[in-house]
Amino acid sequence: MTTALVVVLVALLLAAWILRIANRLDRLHVRTDAAWAAVDAALARRAVVVRALLDPALSAAASQAEAAGRADREQAENELSALLGALDRSALAPALAAELADAEERVMLARRVHNDAVRDTLLQRRRRVVRWLRLAGTAPQPSYFEIAEPATPSDAVMLKPRPSARIVLTDNEGRVLLFQGFDPARPQESFWFTVGGGVENGEELRETALREAFEETGLEFTTDQLVGPVWRRRAVFSFDGETFDAEEWFFHATVDEAPAVDTSGFNDVEETSITAHRWWSAEELESAEDTVYPVQLAELLPSLRNGWDGETRTVR
Repeated sequence: MTTALVVVLVALLLAAWILRIANRLDRLHVRTDAAWAAVDAALARRAVVVRALLDPALSAAASQAEAAGRADREQAENELSALLGALDRSALAPALAAELADAEERVMLARRVHNDAVRDTLLQRRRRVVRWLRLAGTAPQPSYFEIAEPATPSDAVMLKPRPSARIVLTDNEGRVLLFQGFDPARPQESFWFTVGGGVENGEELRETALREAFEETGLEFTTDQLVGPVWRRRAVFSFDGETFDAEEWFFHATVDEAPAVDTSGFNDVEETSITAHRWWSAEELESAEDTVYPVQLAELLPSLRNGWDGETRTVR
């Protein structure tokens, strides 16, 4: 009898613990949804103010951003931000300039709140008990909203061009090598990304891809072993306090089997901001709660095994 009571008591405590985790996860999803609604409202207000400037190009960009779906919203809003960055605000009426600055500040604040909510939700979803018991249910995985953020809301948005070459490196099982890292300005937000990096002065894209592959993995490839570029990705992101307008060109290369990865060639930034690496299958990427770039990697990875058709596709 005593043993049965203990078992029942433990089961009740375990059920209460799981229920508390599930309730917290539910509240986090509600918080994330509310935070996105706030971002959407702040962006809508910015669009209204922009149209009040009576500039045809800005008005068209604002309307395009409002009409964009969630997948394309970041790029559309960043294009609008770039146009606003080139705007001569001294020529605006003081009241309108102040309203525009306020609208931009509200966008940045809403974005920060939203990304904090996404971070907390993803951390909860990554707990083993949540994954094993599928406590997230059918709730979609939230994602960060990356939009160019000026040093101060009233400043022009200064985007630093950053062309880069990356390699989708796969083994004979179709798994891709990814690194895990973080932005030093936001160490709590980690993400996975492919081999590669920025183009240095005088380099061609393939030269950059080969150099980066050797520095980051210790593997040497020839130009003939690079297929593509198979994908092109345009993104605006912040890293260590700087905001970049990135144009990434992805090549594909294969190895017979997953070799040991030699990271001794990392530079100082990579040494401090890259924390792990591993080979991922498309199925693992599809079910992962982690943030992965490009976002469509799980969807597009299997197509690389069929060979490249010669078309460079735009990816997110």
